[in-house]
Order: sequence, then structure tokens, then C-alpha cells
Amino acid sequence: MRRIRLYIAASLDGFIARRDGAIDWLSSVEKAGEDYGYTEFLGSIDTTLMGYATYAQVLTFGAFPYSEQKNYVFSRQQRPPDGNPVTFVAEDPAAFVSRLRQQPGGDIWLIGGGQLNAVLLQAGLVDELILSIIPVALGDGIPLFGGQPATAQWKLLEHKVFDTGLVQVKYGRA
Repeated sequence: MRRIRLYIAASLDGFIARRDGAIDWLSSVEKAGEDYGYTEFLGSIDTTLMGYATYAQVLTFGAFPYSEQKNYVFSRQQRPPDGNPVTFVAEDPAAFVSRLRQQPGGDIWLIGGGQLNAVLLQAGLVDELILSIIPVALGDGIPLFGGQPATAQWKLLEHKVFDTGLVQVKYGRA
């Protein structure tokens, strides 16, 4: 069975973006030659999952960056193809992902956002969480897990502390 892996950054106070979706605060930990394991992680997955607001934010960065992967974008409404290598999904995310993880393939990256994270966590579908904690408090924004996710126990698999102040923790389901 394919693993669902949430690889994401959050502020000290648990937000993944400002209220308007901006992630400018991530630049506070940028350092030449340091990608915090992103390249290695990206090479380990063959599929991405993201909510529509996250997808819209990704598109502001320039060319769509995940053309080598199979990409699913969840939206509450039907969306026509837009020329990017994505499949829009308007059905229940938990049901869709439950079927997807049974299909052949590699690991699946849950990119976010907060509502999709919570839905898949609530359904018990997130197998691994790699959280990069950025030493910034935003005070308000889009929470890591929107809504009311179910209580879930995790076990620490790994942790790394970087000289930029970023702390990265990797958890697996307990």
C-alpha cells in the first residue's frame, strides 16, 4: 500500500500561510545550498495531492513545478483542464485517496492545505508527517490542520535542527 506523506512547513504558532495565502515568511530560513531535504523527498514520491487554494498559490511561483509527478487538485466544484499536468477532483477526498493508495505506485505527497490535511488526518490516511517548524510567529493565518481533525497518536522517527533556526521533525503513525 502506498504511503501518504505530509511534508510541510509551519510557523511556531501552527500556521502554514498568512490568511491571504502568502508564504513570504518562509524566506527567513533561506540559506544558499540548503534545501532541508526537499530534493531527496521529491525524488521519493510520484504523486501529489493539494487543495485548490494551495494549487493557486503554487501557480504564482512560475511554471508548475511537479510535472514529473501525477497531480491531483481537490476542489468543491468541477474545474476544466487548465493546461497544467493536474487532475481536478471534486469528490470526497478521503474516499478518493483511500482508493488511490491501493493502486500501484510510489509514495504520495500531501502538499496541503489545512482543510485537506485535516480531512485526510481525520480519515486516518496520513502515514507520515514531516514538519519544518519555522522560527516565526504569524499570529493569524491558515492553520496546519483546519477544522477539527481527529486525535491521532504519532511516534517520533527523526528530528533535525538547522543553524537557521528551522527544526524539522518526522513522525510516523503510532
